Amino acid sequence: MKIVKKELRSPEINGWSRKIYMELSGPTEEDFASDQERILRELRAEFGEIRCSLKVLKKFYPLCYKAGWKITAFLVWTGCQWELADIEEGDTTGCHYGVYADLGSTTIAVALADMNTGKTVCEKSGFNRQIAFGEDILSRIFYGKDQPERMEEIRKATIDSFLELFRQIQEETGILSEKWGSLILSGNTTMLHFLLGLDAFCVFSSPYAVRTLKPDCYPAKELGFPNLGYVYCFPGQANYLGGDILSGIVATEFYKQEELCVFLDIGTNGELVIGNKDFLVVGAGAAGPALEGGVVKTGMRAETGAVDQVEIHDQEVLVHVIGEGEAKGICGSGIVDLLAQMFLNGWIDMKGKLQPEVSGKITEQEGELAAEYAPGLCFYQSDIEEFLKTKAAAGTMVEYMMHEVGLTMKDIEKFYVAGAFGTHISKESGVTIGLYPDIRRDKIVLPGNTSLLGAGKMLLNKEYQKDILELLEKMVYIQFGAVDNFVHLMAASEAIPHTDLNRYPTVEAELRRRGRG
Repeated sequence: MKIVKKELRSPEINGWSRKIYMELSGPTEEDFASDQERILRELRAEFGEIRCSLKVLKKFYPLCYKAGWKITAFLVWTGCQWELADIEEGDTTGCHYGVYADLGSTTIAVALADMNTGKTVCEKSGFNRQIAFGEDILSRIFYGKDQPERMEEIRKATIDSFLELFRQIQEETGILSEKWGSLILSGNTTMLHFLLGLDAFCVFSSPYAVRTLKPDCYPAKELGFPNLGYVYCFPGQANYLGGDILSGIVATEFYKQEELCVFLDIGTNGELVIGNKDFLVVGAGAAGPALEGGVVKTGMRAETGAVDQVEIHDQEVLVHVIGEGEAKGICGSGIVDLLAQMFLNGWIDMKGKLQPEVSGKITEQEGELAAEYAPGLCFYQSDIEEFLKTKAAAGTMVEYMMHEVGLTMKDIEKFYVAGAFGTHISKESGVTIGLYPDIRRDKIVLPGNTSLLGAGKMLLNKEYQKDILELLEKMVYIQFGAVDNFVHLMAASEAIPHTDLNRYPTVEAELRRRGRG
């Protein structure tokens, strides 16, 4: 009998799992090889030595005999070799899926990919159930410090967050999660520790020797996932520079390019990468929750009821509200718009001080000046000051590292601003307040959730695993908290857009056009 093998996989996909349909000859007196050897020998030429799980070994009989040796082999990559994770009767190559995810401290995003075509079949996101142990990461870290049972609570909450999203995807697609292959996951160093049930206090305490930056691949079921394959977590470079940034670098692929690029991811921490195919300088430090609306009195996440866009015309504040209903608060993109508009209209000066003589919308509220941006909602002087500190931290990271590598913004071809925050901010507003550099707007690239996108690319091409290891070797890391003059540099960046207005010629031109130059 002629041996038949086939796959439906597109040739450009070299993912973390493979499904191969085979029509094999059964045992005879001349060929009495074991069931295991009969299958693996037909795969060995392409895949090398293959592990065979005990679960599959027990399935060989009677499945293979019942199927007349017409079977589909489900192979998964363990991080270093292939493993036969399942066999199925008949040709099931058309049903081949893998999953990738972004493990954020607030939100988890999960997507199911067709491993034959590379297309994303379904994507879901939801709150990280770790929030029950603290809105901020430090609260969660202290909750679990030296308390193994509490660390297990946090780990279980993390897994349960995923399982809920898995359930939603399964309900929408009808594809059982038990049939999915590997899970590729990215997240910061703390989130990785929580996922693995490790005490994360080391991430924030000297000497910052964390438990792991590069964990092995683990069987999905060992961690509590239903998948057939393995879980790969993007490795990190340091305590504050985790796998979400490495995933972002894979998503943009600027490490393969000649042109110089800047990659900035702003959240509670700020992470920055500058370089190209020849070098990568990376840095990280605290930015602050203000950029996500975290410490603003009427701040909120970008959800229904949040003001996400603001314009001021003839002293009238015009806002857009997510969900088109009543405004309940303001999120990060709305804050940046509001500050930019207040500055251009003279409601605040370069130092961010509110000017009550300019607008009747500015009044004293709760013992300080505040500007009303929506009925019953105000943005306070203390909000502005907190936000400008956060803005200054992000801007100073860029300024310091550009100086360290001897470059100016004229040398930069692309300035990536990653994450949901960067995706929704107006480029003009970001430049106006000094959050982004004043460069040609087409050079400012807002690629979205690069942490998730990079995980998707890794799932479909395991060769990125080698790229990541090479990147980690070539990276030069700077911890901004250890830079002596960092606070001094920040002081200059707290102005809108900057103490040196010459750095922002388009903002200066707009102020002149409005008669404020």
